[in-house]
Amino acid sequence: RRLRLHPRLFAFLLEMFSTFQICACTNELSLLGNVEPKPHTALTLTYGFTVLHGLTLPGSTCNPCGTLQPMWGGGVSLQTGALKIAAQFVAAVLARAFMHFIWSLEMAEPHFGALSQGCSSPMQTAEVQAFCIELLFSVVFQLAVLRAESVNPKYRVHLTALLITMLVYAGGNLTGAIFNPALAFSLHADCFYDKFLSYSLVYWIAPSLGKFLIL
Repeated sequence: RRLRLHPRLFAFLLEMFSTFQICACTNELSLLGNVEPKPHTALTLTYGFTVLHGLTLPGSTCNPCGTLQPMWGGGVSLQTGALKIAAQFVAAVLARAFMHFIWSLEMAEPHFGALSQGCSSPMQTAEVQAFCIELLFSVVFQLAVLRAESVNPKYRVHLTALLITMLVYAGGNLTGAIFNPALAFSLHADCFYDKFLSYSLVYWIAPSLGKFLIL
């Protein structure tokens, strides 16, 4: 409540904490996706993590594409929007570093050898097809979020979680079904270093273009 007296600081911290949460959870989920029975365990955890995230830190977008909409419509100033996007990428880097520290402790079996994997590419199809999938998923997700704004918040959380789980089931084996530039960077930073052009096109440009198509 005290932070609300400082709108820009409040916006930065809200986006940073919420994006940190979703990036940390999804980094762990990427390891637990191979736990039997597959894919039931991964999809159940995806739904559960999404509901948990939706019930905490309301008002955040955790997605640079989601921040573009109020900036385009004039509801958020350019400076505030840029600050939120910066917070999201800062949180993505912090979440990756934090989860690498947790994995280094090797407290659970899935953590063994997690740090030695390097670029575990989620792109299991041609770049053009991957670009189209991430673009389509971004459009579907953003349209659904806009349509769900009039739904009661306690039901909206479950609808959003169900949609994300369905998208992950549909395209997770092809691109990872990420449609979030900050989350993609947190999950696959090594791949961005190795193949920056192709990964930036699929996981940064495609979701952003999907948002602009909606606008």
